[in-house]
Amino acid sequence: MEQGLDFTALSTLGQGIIELAGFVDDSIVDGPGLRVAVFSQGCPHACPGCHNPETWKPGQGRTMTVADIFERISRNPLVTGVTFSGGDPLFQPSGFADLATLCKRSGYEVACYTGWTFEELQKRMVKEPDVLRLLQQLDILIDGRFVLEERSLSAAWRGSRNQRILNVPASLAEGKAVVETSERWS
Repeated sequence: MEQGLDFTALSTLGQGIIELAGFVDDSIVDGPGLRVAVFSQGCPHACPGCHNPETWKPGQGRTMTVADIFERISRNPLVTGVTFSGGDPLFQPSGFADLATLCKRSGYEVACYTGWTFEELQKRMVKEPDVLRLLQQLDILIDGRFVLEERSLSAAWRGSRNQRILNVPASLAEGKAVVETSERWS
């Protein structure tokens, strides 16, 4: 992936900081291919049965600059994708938008899990421009809260059947949720 990007414009104090719960530097379970999974700290959904309840409460993680997170992502030349998970990355849209921008500019496929549905995010975009800015950098969005009654071990890349794997560029272009149809995400 491309090295030596100038972080100055993207990493400003406040906007260039993300509170994290942790990383998986070589994940094969957070999307197709070898990926880095970045786990955000803070989630307002508190879904019963969530497998990461320790990520719910803000202020319990560690803060890192977008530049430092991106440097960590860039370490492994075999990684082709980055997945934002949590917690909920859309709880911190500004920092994740900056990070997604760096990842996309460097050729990574960027996926994001969120408890909000695409339709809920469309409403948020009106008042929160960073939500739109983040979505504009994503390839894939896995949306919807985890629903314990719909839990499925066979739903590819999802915890429950209600969650959708969306093609974000197509969804933004059409103004409605467009399900990803590529074989690699099914």
